Amino acid sequence: MKTDSGAALHLEGVSRRYGDLIVIEDVNFRLKRGETVALLGPSGSGKSSLLHIAGLLEAPSAGEVWINGVATSKLNDAARTRLRRDALGFVYQFHHLLPEFSALDNVALPRLICGESKKAAEAEAERLLTALGLGERLSHQPGQLSGGEQQRTAIARALANNPAILLADEPTGNLDPKTSDVVFDALLAMVRNEGLAAVVATHDQRLAKRMDRIVVIKEQRLVEDAQAPA
Repeated sequence: MKTDSGAALHLEGVSRRYGDLIVIEDVNFRLKRGETVALLGPSGSGKSSLLHIAGLLEAPSAGEVWINGVATSKLNDAARTRLRRDALGFVYQFHHLLPEFSALDNVALPRLICGESKKAAEAEAERLLTALGLGERLSHQPGQLSGGEQQRTAIARALANNPAILLADEPTGNLDPKTSDVVFDALLAMVRNEGLAAVVATHDQRLAKRMDRIVVIKEQRLVEDAQAPA
């Protein structure tokens, strides 16, 4: 089933409960193609749960998640997996890079899993890493990279399969302020250059204000931030 919503991501009446615990309730949210949205809220407010639902990593207790016009509750497991692989990219607070692989190998891996040739996968990985300022670090393993370089490699990996939507959960939360700025600059530049839609969960109001729009989880509901940029 499809809808002509024009949204890259559409959450319709989404709720998540664990027994009697309500994490998020009746969330309605649209992410336009090419739009960047900051997701704010205190620790434990449900930001990660909301991103997991948006990213098809867990199912909502109620409501519907639309990805590129597709109602995902109607999909079987294989179709959900394909949609998640092809349409979504994920960046987390910790980079989760494979330590025995080089930066190039880490970024090429998603394309290799999809059946692309090694030469083509490595060419796209090199393009992404070079765009993120890591052109001279292609052969370095994660342990040979700084924290900021590791996170930029993780961003490149998230973009490897040319997703329509990037979901980032506190992508600079484990970095010092200076490195955080460098990584966030790189993330925003790549999102805009690649024409992606993005939702970035963060505690940093200063970084959030650089995005197109801000939404906040308050008392299990999602609301627009009155202080959001015009």
